[in-house]
Amino acid sequence: MHPLQTQNQQPPSAIPVDLIRTVAILGVLLLHSANDLTIQVINDLEIWRWVIVDVYQSVGRMGVPLFVMLTGALLLAPPKKEDLGVFFKKRFSRIGLPFVFWAVAYFLWDIYVEGQQVTQGFIVQGILTGPYFQFWYLYMLMGLYLLTPLLRLMVPYMTDKLFKYFLGLWFVGVSLVPLIQLATPYDFNPNLFAIPGYVGYFLLGAYLVNVRVKRSTLVALICLGVALTAVGTFQMSRTVGGGTSYYFQEYLSPTMILSSISFFLLLNTFKTPCGQPVEHSWRKRIMRVISENTLGIYLFHMMVIYSLQNGFFGFALNGNTLNSIVGVPLMVGLVLAICLVVLVPLKKVPVLKRLIG
Repeated sequence: MHPLQTQNQQPPSAIPVDLIRTVAILGVLLLHSANDLTIQVINDLEIWRWVIVDVYQSVGRMGVPLFVMLTGALLLAPPKKEDLGVFFKKRFSRIGLPFVFWAVAYFLWDIYVEGQQVTQGFIVQGILTGPYFQFWYLYMLMGLYLLTPLLRLMVPYMTDKLFKYFLGLWFVGVSLVPLIQLATPYDFNPNLFAIPGYVGYFLLGAYLVNVRVKRSTLVALICLGVALTAVGTFQMSRTVGGGTSYYFQEYLSPTMILSSISFFLLLNTFKTPCGQPVEHSWRKRIMRVISENTLGIYLFHMMVIYSLQNGFFGFALNGNTLNSIVGVPLMVGLVLAICLVVLVPLKKVPVLKRLIG
């Protein structure tokens, strides 16, 4: 079960799926809403505004790891066995059709809105890597799906010690080795730790659902991780620059792993104990609506952001028109509201519901 998708019942372990999905998609919106404002701030040399947006991005980056860990928590310990055909049929029906629908929509968007010239290379490359940049996540997700039947066989037999051993290897390979290469004049042969990057987050989801840490400790670790990410990004931008400026905001950096794991554990402390009724407060109803539409929001939101930044709604919201301190959260709120206003009614049509996601 992919965390961007609706499910009819909460899993047996009562993972707070709606809460994690909601927080994760808000993180994605926060990250992408801040991108344009960050670029504008750097050009204007207004460092204090750049720092604020740096913090916004350091928080928003946790969205994708939260989605991946939730995927692992839901997929790697299924309540019943599935053969390969059933497993991949379910994945395609939930992800494949929306992928095709939105890919076509973004091809048309690229051509008719952004003026992209239609060439063979444009079409082929768009199919191979996705017609818009947020599609990278779906390609990565499909890679995890291909590994899931094998990982499902492995996870039930992994002891706590083996889990920690694997996760330790993953952390060293994907996070510390690149840091050594970045901070020293020496290269490290990465083949020694040949572990695919996002598999670690995927397995962490299955492992962390049973881990308990005090909330106060988790809050402190989240604040520490975000602060180190923001400070590290500022220092890298000030001293190194170029393509390595945002190393600490990469999903597999040590600081991002620290904050993302801590955030997942914190959110998981709000789950409903088995056997107790689930409250239906207005907050939970809102989270349910957002949770049920996270795939559509994820795929649609860049059209909305582009439209807001370029004044398609009669006003422009970007780094040139509004202070980034206010502009970023305002953009997040507007994008979320517009996505829901468009997607929720459309999904009431049965055919469109399957296509939109």
